[in-house]
Amino acid sequence: MTGYITHFVDGKPWEHGATRQGEVYDPATGQVAALVDFASTSDVGVVVSAADRAARAWRDASLAKRSAVLFAFRQLIHERRDELAAAITAEHGKVLSDAAGEVQRGLEVVEFACGIPSAQRGFFSENVSTEVDSYSIRQPLGVVAVITPFNFPAMVPLWFAPIAIACGNAVVLKPSEKDPSASVLLASWFAEAGLPDGVFNVVHGDKEAVDALLTHPQVKAVSFVGSTPIARYVYETGTAHGKRVQALGGAKNHMVVLPDADLDLAADAAVNAGFGSAGERCMAISVVVAVDPVGDELVGKISERVAGIRTGDGRRGCDMGPLVTKVHRDKVASYVDAGERAGAKLVVDGRAVRPDADGSGFFLGPTLFDQVTPQMSIYTDEIFGPVLSVVRVGSYDEALALVNGNPYGNGTAIFTNDGGAARRFQHEVEVGMIGVNVPIPVPMAYYSFGGWKSSLFGDTHAHGAEGVHFFTRGKVVTSRWLDPRHGGINLGFPTQH
Repeated sequence: MTGYITHFVDGKPWEHGATRQGEVYDPATGQVAALVDFASTSDVGVVVSAADRAARAWRDASLAKRSAVLFAFRQLIHERRDELAAAITAEHGKVLSDAAGEVQRGLEVVEFACGIPSAQRGFFSENVSTEVDSYSIRQPLGVVAVITPFNFPAMVPLWFAPIAIACGNAVVLKPSEKDPSASVLLASWFAEAGLPDGVFNVVHGDKEAVDALLTHPQVKAVSFVGSTPIARYVYETGTAHGKRVQALGGAKNHMVVLPDADLDLAADAAVNAGFGSAGERCMAISVVVAVDPVGDELVGKISERVAGIRTGDGRRGCDMGPLVTKVHRDKVASYVDAGERAGAKLVVDGRAVRPDADGSGFFLGPTLFDQVTPQMSIYTDEIFGPVLSVVRVGSYDEALALVNGNPYGNGTAIFTNDGGAARRFQHEVEVGMIGVNVPIPVPMAYYSFGGWKSSLFGDTHAHGAEGVHFFTRGKVVTSRWLDPRHGGINLGFPTQH
């Protein structure tokens, strides 16, 4: 029986139906699992109007009230994390342990948002002039849109929505139409936690819904995560319509391995960061930069580990699940074909994988290329799949030039036991997030997430202090009050001031 997923608006499921729908697959079996409503431009207008009404009241809710709702929401996620992880695995395909990790990282941002009374404090200066004081405050924007990708259907919405709500805004979330159920669960739990109707809404759809949000005059800001071409489009369209935009784009993350590195640790890291979630992570390591003479040994160690990866249905205790759709699986496989044609050495071929799954799911096994050059498409393009490329270089300087010459600047890592080399790398590399012997350097919630160059459009990163800044705007107040000593009855003993 095919399920049915609709929008969540004004505190309840949408009741108006839809003229268009999309199919939601179980990627492990290849079968359609549900139909999801697609919003029209007029539908989005109804949703935004509901959010605007709610925002006008929610902005006046005390910080204590907002924090209390978020604490209750946090508790519901904590208690029901298994349910949320199961929904992620069923529609995205990542294994249950990976889905549980996604929920945990999203929960950390909720916990940060619970501290909004301290995170949104302003500043006060007394006597900037004689008996004149100045102080700054930050206030909510109103309605904000959050447009999120398929690869983290719970974590990425939780990067933005809890902070936007804590700051006093109303949110319209447009999740990926490929795996929409997690967002609906979050919306129902927000309502159960006591969030007023209309403060958090979910609207499903495709480009029509996105464009409606980007151009609607009542939407004041847009947060987006996705590919670089779409991030650029979202940024340019949103800003052209007067909106504040943070659009996080694609990546080509490099992991530099110096000759003094622990190669067992580096090989483990390359496999974990390259093939976790079938490579469908913007922070996945897709390029290992081996500083020779370690290349042969490192490739051998990575190959040994890849051979032991069990690919299959994420609900069966496998190591790696399917890709999200057949179209995407075939696109990733085409890059393997292209890498072979270009002359890269195919060390491990994932196209012939025999997955542990029923039906004909969207599987591609871990794939490892050696002797990759910067001119090959498997190097230049963000593949977003389980394809790991090894590029050989002769020195640290060559490795640094390779990383800095890439148009993306999302995340990078260096593996070394030389503290001086690591410190030099973190200083010189032109990337927003750096790991030292850490392959996936996703910051904790109280720091901010985001890259440089073509990995970010806009100047504000996600969550942490920058997230609070993005979802608020500042006012500076300068005030002078009459001194009550200048008038009125005072029967006290006179003193000199």
